[in-house]
Amino acid sequence: MVDIKVIIPAFNEADSIEQVIKELPDSVSEIIVVNNASSDKTAQNAQNAGATVLTENRKGYGYACLCGLDHVAGQSKTPDIIVFIDGDYSDYPEELDKIVAPILQDGLDFVVGARRKNLREEGSMTPQQVFGNWLATSLMRLLFRAKFTDLGPFRAIKYEKLKALKMEDKTYGWTVEMQLKVLLKKMTYTEVPVRYKKRIGISKVSGTVKGSILAGIKILGWIFKYSLK
Repeated sequence: MVDIKVIIPAFNEADSIEQVIKELPDSVSEIIVVNNASSDKTAQNAQNAGATVLTENRKGYGYACLCGLDHVAGQSKTPDIIVFIDGDYSDYPEELDKIVAPILQDGLDFVVGARRKNLREEGSMTPQQVFGNWLATSLMRLLFRAKFTDLGPFRAIKYEKLKALKMEDKTYGWTVEMQLKVLLKKMTYTEVPVRYKKRIGISKVSGTVKGSILAGIKILGWIFKYSLK
């Protein structure tokens, strides 16, 4: 049986984390919630919902993801696939089986859930998110001949391939770093269209001007860094 583990970085997602956990399919062997310096009941609610709860007090999406991967690396049995999903309930957790299908059926290495416009709830992505995704993926197509259309957080990757990426970004650049390294290492990949809805609560990145600017700088920094290699 294929072993699938889910990592959920979570900063102040007490109102949504239980719903995300409960709607993930039974095909998942372990749900790992990384409580990223939350000041609310994120950790308690995640534990009550049956998740493994880790603590990472250094704020940053990448820090939280790396904490989850350290936990997985320390286990006696390694998984086949790692899935990442946000804790804000903007994705549809039950679509996980659709995300991992190209890996299971076609042997691909990496899959991104693409938030296509026709599948997005109106207002679920801010204008700066839409523009940032367009700019980043356009540059990736231009510089790397990539076929990505989104930097969506709902994604799946073979565990051994993920280890080979040697991920290092600690904050906003985690998703684009992963996609760039997949391209550079010539791993196989695809996108799967997924639905997307308004998140519960306010985004800590796109919901603020500062967060949007810092995320944009980090994303463009990763793209230009690898374009020079």
